[in-house]
Amino acid sequence: MIIQEITLSGKKYRLTLTDQLLSDVRRLKALYNAAYEDPESFEEVSSAISDTINQIASAVEPAVSDSDLDALIQAVMKAVDEKSKETEEAKAKHAAEEKAKSEKTKILKPKKSKK
Repeated sequence: MIIQEITLSGKKYRLTLTDQLLSDVRRLKALYNAAYEDPESFEEVSSAISDTINQIASAVEPAVSDSDLDALIQAVMKAVDEKSKETEEAKAKHAAEEKAKSEKTKILKPKKSKK
């Protein structure tokens, strides 16, 4: 687990980036996209958006005030995006290192000589 500190309006909030939180942020983004792509569906997804925002906010310590909620959600989304990018970069680097290592350890078959 990764602990992230976020400062808003002079207040420090602590957030633990768990799999559940990452999932909630992805869900919130999908809900925002659905509402953006089809504004008429906003009423249908607004309750889910609100529930997801509240779930994300409940993962923050201390409890966030209503005045900081929007900025907090944006900061959490940014933190999750940055962490996801770091994770993807680390996976790509690891895969490249593994590929390079396997290429170095390949045993080349000697060519048969013609007689």
